Amino acid sequence: MATLVDYIHMNYRTIAIISLTFCLCACTNQQTTSSKPKTGLNYTKPLSTGQPALRRVAYSNWPDIGAAWESRDLFLQDSMDFSIDWFDAPSSKQWFPIEGVTHEQAKNSVIVLRTLLKESDTKEKFVELVEERFDMFESVGCDGDGTVLFTGYYSPDYHASKKPSDEFNAPLYTRPTDLVTNQYSGEPLGRRNADGSLSPWPARRELESSGDLDGTELVWVKDDLDAYTIHVNGSARLRMDDGELMYIGYAGKTDREYTGLGHSVLEAGLIPTDKLSLRAIRRLYDKNSEVINDLINNNESYVFFREYDGGKWPSGSLGVPVTAERSIATDKKIFPRGGVVLVDTTVRSLTGEKIQFTQLMTDQDTGGAIRAPGRADLFMGVGPTAGIKAGGQYAEGKLYYLFLKPESIAIVPN
Repeated sequence: MATLVDYIHMNYRTIAIISLTFCLCACTNQQTTSSKPKTGLNYTKPLSTGQPALRRVAYSNWPDIGAAWESRDLFLQDSMDFSIDWFDAPSSKQWFPIEGVTHEQAKNSVIVLRTLLKESDTKEKFVELVEERFDMFESVGCDGDGTVLFTGYYSPDYHASKKPSDEFNAPLYTRPTDLVTNQYSGEPLGRRNADGSLSPWPARRELESSGDLDGTELVWVKDDLDAYTIHVNGSARLRMDDGELMYIGYAGKTDREYTGLGHSVLEAGLIPTDKLSLRAIRRLYDKNSEVINDLINNNESYVFFREYDGGKWPSGSLGVPVTAERSIATDKKIFPRGGVVLVDTTVRSLTGEKIQFTQLMTDQDTGGAIRAPGRADLFMGVGPTAGIKAGGQYAEGKLYYLFLKPESIAIVPN
């Protein structure tokens, strides 16, 4: 079984995985859809030295925790169980304390909340017990006023083959043995040379043409745009040409700069800002693949993959499965892992309608583009429908964490 550190090294969430359209457009605030908040804020603004990421919220300013209770379901229970499994592993203790939260406090908070969700007969009773036993903390956000940008991500479906052919000609590669990453954060550090020193990795164009990756192919997909899109999402469910299903996920990335394909397409004037989408890029690719492939190479960063057990896929940075619309990705350098959060934002329906989204989730993932207290990413699920939801997700909101009060930490249900 892979260790926690292994998952951090290999998990797809260590790369820039955000709303697919947003990610294709680059990890900046230059959102290209009509859903862009009109604030002009820098959502990835880092914390200043010594600034906490969380602040306690007075009861009078709590969000509608009752609405979150009404939206509870078995999937929320499952995601909380996955977090508890992670807390049970001794390796989880290395990430605490953080923001004044201890490992015991974080773990017991999930256990107690899970019990209250199951045993509270009414919304009013649930709210009463949560207010009695818990403190609520708010992300300071990108502006000190708690503003957080919520994007979405998902795991796509693609057709693939274990062997190259005219139909399947774009390879996805396994992790090179000379790729070096930080053993704790998974951050790419460079390429290990024969003398033990480190050097930067070649850019995407150079790496693919060098032949250095020959013989390390994991699978072949239909074309370079499919391969690149899987790079962006960091995972995929593959429908193999022999009828089998294969699940792949992140296994590492190079230390080169990320540039989104959508950003390059816009700069080239190939698609109007309000028409940018993956489908629009696909139509361009089918007409002139050379032009799009050239723009793909503007993204110097390169991602590697491994096969995953389907029962544990897709897996977040904690090494446990992420759950559709119940798992969230945040910056794990500043926020406590594994806990229950309340997300208060809006999401888009399949028809594009804006819907209020106030519900409990579990903080089980991270991402290279998910940095600072003003960014978070909602996992929307697997497949095309989830892709539509993820592609339309771009909204400001608030992010809250629930932790047991100090006097309640030891009160854990049997």
